[in-house]
Amino acid sequence: MKKIAVFILAVALVVFLWYLFIKPYDYAATIKANTFPGAINQSLKAWGASLKDSRFVEQTDLNYLKQQIKYNDSVFSFQWKIEALSDSTSKIHVYIKDVDHSLRNKLHIPLSDTDFEKRAKKTILEFNQRLKEHIENFKVAVIGIDRIPSSYCAYVSLSGKQTEKAQGMMQHYALLDQLILKNDIQPNGRPFIEVTKWNMQTDSIHYNFCYPIVKSDSLPRHKSIQYKEFKSRKAVKAIYNGNYITSDRAWYALLDYADKNSLKVEKKPMEIFYSNPNFGGNELNWKTEVFMPFKNK
Repeated sequence: MKKIAVFILAVALVVFLWYLFIKPYDYAATIKANTFPGAINQSLKAWGASLKDSRFVEQTDLNYLKQQIKYNDSVFSFQWKIEALSDSTSKIHVYIKDVDHSLRNKLHIPLSDTDFEKRAKKTILEFNQRLKEHIENFKVAVIGIDRIPSSYCAYVSLSGKQTEKAQGMMQHYALLDQLILKNDIQPNGRPFIEVTKWNMQTDSIHYNFCYPIVKSDSLPRHKSIQYKEFKSRKAVKAIYNGNYITSDRAWYALLDYADKNSLKVEKKPMEIFYSNPNFGGNELNWKTEVFMPFKNK
C-alpha cells in the first residue's frame, strides 16, 4: 500500500509540475464551424485586422496561426488550429496564454473565474459570431472537373492583397470599358481575372484583369493595356455566390477538392464574373465561376 501511495503522489507531483511549468497554454476552447479551413483562415485574419493591438506572428500552414493581442498590460498569445471534419464542417482548437502572467493564471484558474478567462472567452465568442455572420454571406459549390473557356482579351496587370482584388477591378473597369467603346471594339464575353502568382503566406496576388473582345488586327495601343489569347484548359470548377471581395473562399474549396481527389492543380485561380456589383441587390445572388487549372504535363 505504501508503494502505491508513493507512486500516486509521484504521478500527482509530475502532473502538477507539468501543469504549472510545462503546459504551453493557460486556457483552451473548441469551436465547430460549418465551413472549410480556408474560409476560417481568411475570416480569422480579417477579424484580427479589425482589432486594436492585434498581430499574427506565425502561420506554418493554412491550418495553424499564432496571434498576439494586447489587453492593457497583458499580451495574450492565441494559437488557432483548424481541423477539417468534412467538406463543409471544421473544428477550431484555440489555445490561449497570457505571455507575462501564465503561472499566476494557472494557480488561480482552478479556484475562481479569473479576468483572464473572462477575456479569453469573450474574444473567442466575438470571433465565432463574426465567423457565423461571414458564413451566412457566401456560398461555394464545387462542380468538379471542367474546362476554362478560351478567349481573347484586353487586360491590365495588377498586384496586391487578395482583399484588394475587387477594388483593383473596380478602379480599372472604366479604363477597359472606355477603350472598347471609343475604339468600336466588339466585346466577347464577361470580365474575368487570371491569377498569375499567389503567395498564401502573405495573402498577396499578381493578376490580370481581363475584358474579352473579338480579336482584330487594328487594336489600339495603350500604355497600361495589353492583349492576350487564352487557350482552353482543364480545371476544377466551383460556383461562388457572394461579394467579390471574398470570392477567394472558392479558391480554398477547390484546393481542398483537388487534394482529396489526388488532382494536380496549379495555384493560379481564374474567376469569371456574371454580376455587376454596381447594380446592388442581394450579394448571395451574385455569381462567379471559379477555376483552378490542372498542371501542364
